[in-house]
Formats: sequence, C-alpha cells, structure tokens
Amino acid sequence: MTERILFLTGHLARPRLEKVLAGLGATDFEWSIFDVGVKVAALMTEAIIARRLPRPVSAGRVVVPGRCRADLDRLAAEFGVPFERGPEELKDLPGYFGKGRDLDLSRHDIRIFAEIVDASALPIDAIVARAHTMAAAGADVIDLGCLPDTPFPHLEEAVRELKAAGFQVSVDSAASDELQRGGRAGANFILSLTEANLDIAVETGARPILIPAEHGDLASLLRVAEAADRRGISAILDAILDPIHFGFTASLSRYAELRRRLPEAEILMGTGNLTELTDADSGGVTAALLGMCSELHIGNVLVVQVSPHTRRTIQEHDAARRMMFAAREDRSIPKDYGGALLQLHDRKPFPVTAAEIAELAAQVRDANFRIETAEDGIHIYNRDGHHVTQDAFSLFPKLGLAGDAPHAFYLGAELMKAEIAWRLGKRYAQDEPLAWGCAVDRSDEDLTRLRQVGHTLRGVVAR
Repeated sequence: MTERILFLTGHLARPRLEKVLAGLGATDFEWSIFDVGVKVAALMTEAIIARRLPRPVSAGRVVVPGRCRADLDRLAAEFGVPFERGPEELKDLPGYFGKGRDLDLSRHDIRIFAEIVDASALPIDAIVARAHTMAAAGADVIDLGCLPDTPFPHLEEAVRELKAAGFQVSVDSAASDELQRGGRAGANFILSLTEANLDIAVETGARPILIPAEHGDLASLLRVAEAADRRGISAILDAILDPIHFGFTASLSRYAELRRRLPEAEILMGTGNLTELTDADSGGVTAALLGMCSELHIGNVLVVQVSPHTRRTIQEHDAARRMMFAAREDRSIPKDYGGALLQLHDRKPFPVTAAEIAELAAQVRDANFRIETAEDGIHIYNRDGHHVTQDAFSLFPKLGLAGDAPHAFYLGAELMKAEIAWRLGKRYAQDEPLAWGCAVDRSDEDLTRLRQVGHTLRGVVAR
C-alpha cells in the first residue's frame, strides 16, 4: 500500500507547504496537510497538537516543522503513529524526501595526531588539560612537540601522565635523545626517524613515523621503509608536505608516488605547512588535503593548531575525515554531506524568493515583525508595512520604535544578524543562531521544550 504522510503546519506557512509538496511531482507516498490553527508553524506546541489534531490520524506518519518544540515520542504514543521533524526550511523538503539514505558521519579511517607545539614550555597539568581539549575536538593521539635547543626535562613525566589519563601519545623531535627518552617512557609513536636512527624504534618499541634522510629524497624514505619491514617494525611513512611556493606541488607528487610504489604502506601527512602558513580560512584547505588523503588512503594526519586563524583546525580535520569517508563509501563527490565545513557561505543561503516573502507579508494582520532574507536583501514586515534593505541601520526610522527600547534592541540585534547572513550568503532564521559549521561550538538544544523568552523577546510578544 502507498504510504500516507500528514504534514502539520500553521496559517501563514500552509500556502508555501502546499506549493512545495505539489512541486515534488510523483512520489512513493500520498500527502495531506493539517493546519493546527497557529499563525507561525514553528510555534505549535505539543499541547496544541494533542488538543487540535483529530483522532484517529489517517496517515502512516506525521511530519512536524523542523523548529517545532515537542516531545515526538509522547505524541507518537498518544496518536499511535510515528511523528518526525522535517527540515527547518520548507524549500528543503525535496531533499529531505529525495536523499535516499540516512547521512552517516560516524565513521572515518584517518587518525588525527594533534601536536602541542610548546609542550616543553608547559607544566604537566597544562599539558594534560590541553590534551583533554584536543581529544574533545577530535584528536586521537596527543603529540608532544620538542623545540630545537629547548630543554624538556619533564618529557618522561608528561608521557606517563598522558598515558595514565588514557591518551595515545607521540613524541615529535629532531633530536634522537628526546625520541629515545619519549619512547622509553611509553610513547606509542615517535616522530620522526630516518635511516640514521631507526634503531630507536627497536630499542624503545614505540611505533616510528619515518621520513626521508634528506628533504624531498623519496628514495631514502623507500629504503628506510624496506629496512623497517625487514626488521619487523610496523612503521608509518611521511613524505613531508611542503608550503606553497616552497615545494608544495612536488610534495603532493611525492605522496602519490609513495602510494604507487608501496600500495599497502601506512602513510602520514602533516597538514600544518598548509593550514598554518597560508592566509586562508583553514576549513577549505583542510577539506582539499583530506580529500587527497581519502583518495590515496593516507590514514594519519599530523595537525598543528598555533595560528589564531587555525584555532578550529582539529574540528575541521575531524569533520573532513568523516565527510570524505562517507563520500568515498558512497562513490560520490563530497557534496551534501553536512555543513560542518561550510563556515562562511551556505550552498543554498536563500530558501525563499523576494516574491514569496511579499506574498506572505501581504497576509500578515498583526504587529509582530518577521525578518527574512532573499537575494535582494533583508526583508522585515508586519501588518503596517514591508521594508527591504541591504543596510540594517536604514530601517530604524521606518519601524516606529521610538520609546520602545527592548523591542528596538531585539530588532537591532536580529537585523544585524540578518545583514551579516545576507552579505556572506548564509542561511538566516529569525531567533536562531547563525550556523558557522564546526568553526563555532553549538550547544545541543532540547527540541522537546519551547525556549524561555528573554526580556527583549517579551517586548516583541507583547506587541
């Protein structure tokens, strides 16, 4: 039998919903709409739905608006049919029903080494605290950086304390004695060994990351890899990624050649020479590098987070490895796999047109202001008028807010947020925070409860 889906909505959104559903064309389900009797669909509550939705529900499932706050499990138990949240924007309904799969970003096959570059200058408690922060961001291995000509007397203690706290640990040094000390203290990995000091891996039992004896010398990396294999050492190989204009393209070729020569080898790429040394937002740089890692099956990345502009690079690497894994498993390009790396711009920033907003504005009969964005700018409207601008400040004399400080404050904040979104090409939704992907932490929200109204919003509701 053909599935029947019931969509719940409000007065103002119903025409849009009907238009979108009609535009789906032939589907494998039949649909119907029920107006629960509220003006704004997102403001329907669990109590309103329970009181106004007729019983029995003549559908196999019920879809509520994405911004509806209600306990859907309770509603499902009360009505005897499943309830689910649709997308937050009606224009996203075609994708919601046409996606053909559930997006699974839980898996990846890349290990993240996150380096504490200044570990030698930090006390033990600060090192452990930094490690917890890095692990929460997605790091799998905490890498202790050893600086040239800088004593690290508490290296062994740092390794032991991190291990005791449950971390995988690597020690990163150009000095053989520090690699020996770290390995003997129990480090899981040591970075980086060459033909000259491969014996340290045998002596300590730590897993080595191997690099060329001379920079760019792939032949020496192949030789030390062969020597490690003969001695039964499970090594990871690093061809070294160089900065732009200092060998970047050639270094990419080395990684590709390394994979061609050693199809089964485990490889590491240090991405910091691109993310740290390029004045570009690091999310896009990371996506491209992790795409290369996905193609070449490079299973380890060494991440550095020093420059302020790379302050979220661990989160970006974590998001990128999950996106690339899912896309590769689907034999797909990495598109429509979440918005974690779409930090400045959205792929579809304006879900409604200016004409659609104008049509909706003409139906409004109350004094509450609605704010939306479209290609032509910021729209704000209520029963008294509909204004369009690209400069939020220009609206103040038109809105009649003299003497209403709370309302003016609220609208000022929302309008500036809308202007930022419009100028960048981001999605804007009134009363919702802008989505910055993995560039900003966003707290989990309890979708079963309505938000508490703040003092500025009380002024809006009162109108």
